[in-house]
Order: sequence, then structure tokens, then C-alpha cells
Amino acid sequence: MQPADKSNLLRSEAELLLERARKDKAERTQDVGSPIAITGKALAIEIRENIAWIAENTTVIRKLDLETGKTLALFKGHTAPVTSLAFIDRRPGSGDANLLVTGSWDKTIKIWDVEKKQLISSTPGHADFVKALLVIPPLRLLVSSGSDKVLRFWDLSTAADGQSLTAVGSLTEHARPVESLDAHATSETSAVLYTADTMGVIKVWDIKKDDGTPPRWQSTLVEELKHHRTRINDMVYGNGQLWTASTDETVQVIPQAAAAAAAAAPPSAPGTTVRPPPPIQHPTAVKALLPLSLTPLAEPYLLTGAGDVIRAFDVSSPEEPELLAEVDAHWHDVTALRLWMRRSAVEGEKGRVMVEPWIVSASLDGTIRRWRLSELLQPPPPPPPKKAEEEEKPKPSESSAKASDSLGMTEEEERELAELMDED
Repeated sequence: MQPADKSNLLRSEAELLLERARKDKAERTQDVGSPIAITGKALAIEIRENIAWIAENTTVIRKLDLETGKTLALFKGHTAPVTSLAFIDRRPGSGDANLLVTGSWDKTIKIWDVEKKQLISSTPGHADFVKALLVIPPLRLLVSSGSDKVLRFWDLSTAADGQSLTAVGSLTEHARPVESLDAHATSETSAVLYTADTMGVIKVWDIKKDDGTPPRWQSTLVEELKHHRTRINDMVYGNGQLWTASTDETVQVIPQAAAAAAAAAPPSAPGTTVRPPPPIQHPTAVKALLPLSLTPLAEPYLLTGAGDVIRAFDVSSPEEPELLAEVDAHWHDVTALRLWMRRSAVEGEKGRVMVEPWIVSASLDGTIRRWRLSELLQPPPPPPPKKAEEEEKPKPSESSAKASDSLGMTEEEERELAELMDED
């Protein structure tokens, strides 16, 4: 008789404890944040006016009304989880955002007409999962990254024509897959591109459109940043600052001096090293961040999602960030935080519209939640504890159903998804 595998036994016990804790928390948090349950898990989300566009692991893109919680449309065409989405102007510079571009584990990049709810084109994008997409509007350029460790550039000038996208360049210098992208245009034919991989390495590129026929995009590496120890889960550039969230349990910001010096340095010049502010520590991996200073609010606050908790920091002094609040927001990992400038009619005042800042959070618990920004910065006091007789009422089947049914997945499927999302 073979001896029992103690490591498997211990792992199983740990998994059972985690599952039990999540079920308990699912019941405690079932009403917080005005939750909207979706069929699957949100792997990416974008907010446009009062609409959330959600890339789901169920192979669909969901158009969701944030006011009513109702699904307005489902875009079907991918054959595997949808990992990323972005918008394109049909008429360059118009801001109409009538075209939607999506990437998937089915290795394709698809373009959709959001008004007609139709698939326009499908392009074989990578040899493995498509991990991330970035549109650089002034350049009419799409950047994609995949599990194949390759980054590709795609011409968007004919995105509405119904033909497959044309590849106009690539990068193969990363040793691990890139999951976070950002950029800022420096002219109509150049940009600074930031690429962050699952080893925690960030590369800063100067990309330029050449004069060839047809033209292609050439890239020059101008800086390599290694201030994180491992995977970078989220990255945002703006106002001369590069904000990053990592599995190493920190958020870090590279100030303007470093980013600007890297972008301006000639190809032959050595990298310019500027000491960043101290990292903002968290108790677990940070999956999402939202620096409000980079939004239209321009406020000195930072929101982060680490585990199932949303934290708010005052970062008016980057050298001494202050933790303002912690909110038990979900019962599973928070994967995205987005600003929602909620527009609503003022009762009794015809034609008047009130605009109020809200935050939308997405999570692996299968919900989208809506928060007043003021409540995240200064949470209300917790509700009074339940009476003893209320706590004794058994509700195991109900809480279990809510914790599992909201996902629409079996435990084995959930574990497989987590493994695939973490694959290098």
C-alpha cells in the first residue's frame, strides 16, 4: 500500500479553508457595492458614459447598463475566453468610438461595429493566447501581446473595411509574456511605448513609422525598468508618471524625470536611473490600480485592488503615501477598477443633469460593483452585528449557491482558469 501524499493532503485542506472563507464572505458582502451578477468572470472592462463593456471568460463581450444592471447586448464570435478590449474611432479623431477591438485565448483579434452589433473582421493575431491590446489613436496603431512572448503592431487605418488587419511590425525582446501595455504619442508618427511582462520587467520603447512602402513601425529600446520582483498586473502612464501594480505586493510609480529622460535619450546613450518613491506595500498581490490624478478628476488619490479588498491612498506626497480606507469589496480577487462619471437626470429640473464620480470594480467573484468615490475614500461605519438568533439560522446551501452559481463554473474549471491566467 502506497503511503499517503501529505503535500496533497495539506494542499486540499488549505483549498477547503479558502473555499469556506470565500463562501462566508460571499454572504457577508452579497449586497455591498450595488452588485451586478454576470454569467462568467470579467477579464477586462471599459466604461463609456453609463455603459460597461466587459470581456468575459464565457467567450462573449457584454454591453451592460450600469444604471439598471441590465445586459443590452452580447457580442458573440470568439471561441475562448476574451481577455482584452479597446475602442477605435471610425472617423479618426472624432471620438465616436464606434469600433470595438477584442483579443482572446482563441488567438484572434476581432473588430466589431458596436452600433450594428456585427463582427467586421477577424485576424489571426498570435501563435498563443492574446494577452493584451492597446490602441494609440493619433497613430491609428494597435499593439497586441500574446503568450507567445511576441508583441505585434497592426495598422488601423482600414479597420472598418472588413478585411483582416495588416501587421506592420513586431517585438520579440521580452523573455516572458507581456500582460500590461501603455503608451503616449509624441507626434503623428512616433510614440513612447511601455511593455511590462510576467517577470516584472518593463521596457520603454521609442517607436517610429518609417518611410517604406508600405510603411512599418520601427522600435528602439531606450530604458529597462526592474523595480518589481515579479509579474506586473496593471500599468498606467500619465502626467509624466508610470504607475504599476505587481504580484510582489506593491504599487510603484516612476516619476517624470525617469520616464522623460528615458524617452529623450538617444539610442546610444546609457539608461538614466532616477530613484523612485518608496513602494506602496500591500498584504497580497495587487491586481488593479486607479490613480485618480490621471483621470479627469485630477485628485491626489490612488485606488488599488489587492485580494478582495479595495484600498484608498492619499498620494499628494508620493514619498509618504497615506492609507485612507480599506473596503471589503468582493469575496474573490479584484481584477479591475474604473472611473465612472455617472450622469443622471435631476428630479423636478427638466434638462438638468448631475455628474457624480463613481468607481466600478470587477472581480473573479462574477460580479461588477458600483461605488460612490466618497464612500471608498471615507467608508460609512459597518452595520451593527446580527442578533444571536439571526446568526444561528442555517443558510449553508443558499450561500454556497451564491458563491458558486454566480461564477457559472465548476471548481475544476475555476482552477484551470486561474492556472491559464498565470501561465508564463
